Amino acid sequence: MQELTLELAPEIYRRLREEAEHLGETPQVVARQWLTERLAAPAPTAGSDREKTRQALANAGLLAELGSNLRRMANSSVRLESVVAALSRADGKPLSEIVLEQR
Repeated sequence: MQELTLELAPEIYRRLREEAEHLGETPQVVARQWLTERLAAPAPTAGSDREKTRQALANAGLLAELGSNLRRMANSSVRLESVVAALSRADGKPLSEIVLEQR
């Protein structure tokens, strides 16, 4: 096994120490576990633009998963093309105009 010495900012070390105390471990054990978990995960693949975008949004905290209530209400058999076609056939103002009027 190799030895590694890390220099951490005081605030980071304080947070590591608090987390270790919470887990009933030493900061060294927690840091080793975190590094092992992080580096043991498979490296990300190139992926599609859609996957990259989703990951970037998730990392920024801007992507939310549907809650259980909305998931139950969602109809997964409806395709986007069907919704677009139904909205294009609808009479009245486009949704974008309605939204602008209500601002």
